[in-house]
Amino acid sequence: MLKKSSFRKQLENLIHPSENHSYLLAVSGGADSMVLASLFKDLRDEKQHSECSFQVAHINYRLRGEDSDKDQKVVQDFCEKNHIKFHLYEVSEKDKKPENSIQLWARELRYAFFKEIQEKEKLEFLVTAHHLNDQLETFIINLSKAAGINGLSGIPANDNHILRPLLQFSKQAIYQFAEENRIEFREDLSNKKSDYLRNKIRNEIVPKLQETNDHFLENFKKSSSYLNQTRDFVQKQVQEIENKLTVFNQDYKILSKEKLDQESDFVKFEILKKYGFNQEEEIPKIFKAENNSSFFSKEYQLIVNRDELIFIEINKKTENTHEITLIDRFDFSENRITINLKDSIEDIDGINKNMEWDFDAEKIQFPLCLRKQQDGDEFYPTGFSGKKKVSKFFRDEKLSILARQKIWILSDGKNSVLGIIPFRQDRRYAKDEKTERILKIFNETKNEI
Repeated sequence: MLKKSSFRKQLENLIHPSENHSYLLAVSGGADSMVLASLFKDLRDEKQHSECSFQVAHINYRLRGEDSDKDQKVVQDFCEKNHIKFHLYEVSEKDKKPENSIQLWARELRYAFFKEIQEKEKLEFLVTAHHLNDQLETFIINLSKAAGINGLSGIPANDNHILRPLLQFSKQAIYQFAEENRIEFREDLSNKKSDYLRNKIRNEIVPKLQETNDHFLENFKKSSSYLNQTRDFVQKQVQEIENKLTVFNQDYKILSKEKLDQESDFVKFEILKKYGFNQEEEIPKIFKAENNSSFFSKEYQLIVNRDELIFIEINKKTENTHEITLIDRFDFSENRITINLKDSIEDIDGINKNMEWDFDAEKIQFPLCLRKQQDGDEFYPTGFSGKKKVSKFFRDEKLSILARQKIWILSDGKNSVLGIIPFRQDRRYAKDEKTERILKIFNETKNEI
């Protein structure tokens, strides 16, 4: 049964102490979200929870004409009456409502709106009114998708600063609470239509299941709790296995490919899924891939490096590919300028960083920069005849993909390659017997104290 005390206990279970945080409530105007808003209002008004700070957000999708406006009015009136800051987003033509996938579009729109408010108002947690019936519907949907233990565990009560304190309470208990406490709400009649999968499950399948057992929902709640405990236990075991397989874990993560390949398909999937590789058909390809092969997820690049799997965060990789300006111009009142790269380039396993190059400054168009390899890069390396593509040079040097990503290209104001650090400079720009003004680029670390 839903009571103020039982709600307070659930909230405390999710975040303790609950009164020392700030919240944004997603309120649609339906019974569940209006009950949520009322419970937070009562919590704020209690003396011991007087520091409970919350605001309300509502979206008028304008999908149901006058009914959508009435939903907005119920929420807005409640907030004005109880001195709660109210945020409204009214959908317009600029939001480009699609003909299909309305639910997905609406979800993405509202969560973007909520995030914007949270950042602007500095509100720590988003709170939604999902309840036990929502949990059951999600379980059935995920069961039909072969979603695995994570999917069957349903909607998390506390996930990435999104709280769902009503998950333990049934829709019936919420309606009963609203009636007993005279809470005004609006019924969304579109939920009675079975035109979406969730509505079909809600209106046709769940009632049939509840007919089989008077305690069906209560038993499902217990089963859901057991599944959550099982999921937490499995995740802990998988993490322990991953820790044992970890070879390196600083700027990037390296796992033993050979040892991971000896684990079950389930363990492989659970570990690789953490890095965004969640397509079952992709996993065998990773373990059969040739050396230096790359795979990409939304957040990671996976490099197969002999007996290792290297995971590099794409955002961090992007940060590392910025351009470094070494010198904007050459002061021609000087005959020699020297630049030491010791603080600009990082260590690469198996590669000696020491180098010393002398350039004819008058052959170079400034500024002088360090950058990463670009498509089409080519140069005239010292010690070779003719020109060579940088990509071909890397292959000839048998450099791994990981090493290539760390190597800097020295380039001029025309983006020409002056050298590949620390391997070879371009002979066209090297000093000769006619050189009067020398630009020396070096990286000498052996004599550092």
